[in-house]
Amino acid sequence: MHASSGDRADTLPQHPTSPQPTGTGRVRQAVFASAGSPYFSAVLALMAVVVILSNIGATKGVTFGPVITDGGFFLFPLAYILGDVVSEVYGFRAARRSIITTFVLAAFAVLCFWIIIILPGAGWYDGQEALERTLGPVWQIVAASLCGFLVGQTLNSYVLVRMKERFGEKGLVGRLMGSTGVGEFADTLIFCTIAASVIGISTVPDFVNYVLVGFVYKTAVEFAFVPVTTLVIRWFKRHEPTYGNAAA
Repeated sequence: MHASSGDRADTLPQHPTSPQPTGTGRVRQAVFASAGSPYFSAVLALMAVVVILSNIGATKGVTFGPVITDGGFFLFPLAYILGDVVSEVYGFRAARRSIITTFVLAAFAVLCFWIIIILPGAGWYDGQEALERTLGPVWQIVAASLCGFLVGQTLNSYVLVRMKERFGEKGLVGRLMGSTGVGEFADTLIFCTIAASVIGISTVPDFVNYVLVGFVYKTAVEFAFVPVTTLVIRWFKRHEPTYGNAAA
């Protein structure tokens, strides 16, 4: 089964998909599924939740010996793994849509936090200071997270899809690892530059530590989860009715 014209619309329009030779001499194109699928909606919702929770967790500075990070360190790599699924299965347009939607929802969440903080507290409520301390700086963390997320995820998706268009369905592991390195570096550098002051980092050595640890950690986690990401992507490809019959 070949991808329909609606499916091909999810590829990068300025870079048409090129046919790729297979070992049997047949030609196999890079194909994508329709973003109208309920599977896509579920992944998009999960990505938004992960990003919002990681924004809240990132307001807490965390140390493991000499390692400096934040409380959202274990969540944010999941957003990139989900982004890889969207890019590989649904294409660049769908990935861009998921990035923008997540951006808007996270911004809406911080607006809600701000309203909650300024609402007059009941006479018996004694948690205002803790609430402000926890959610008050979220706006800056959100700015850091979303700027990094917007640039990093876009680069990650672009590189992954362009590699798929170049090599067809072959080389999934290489696509995942190559796009991760590019996207995570941009994301981490932007995020750490904006967020450092919120979690109390004020010296150059600590900042360099923060950036390098964040980049190495996030990249290592994604590399470690490549086998899982690959299995998830293959599952989506098998169960998406609009996806072509090419195997990853």
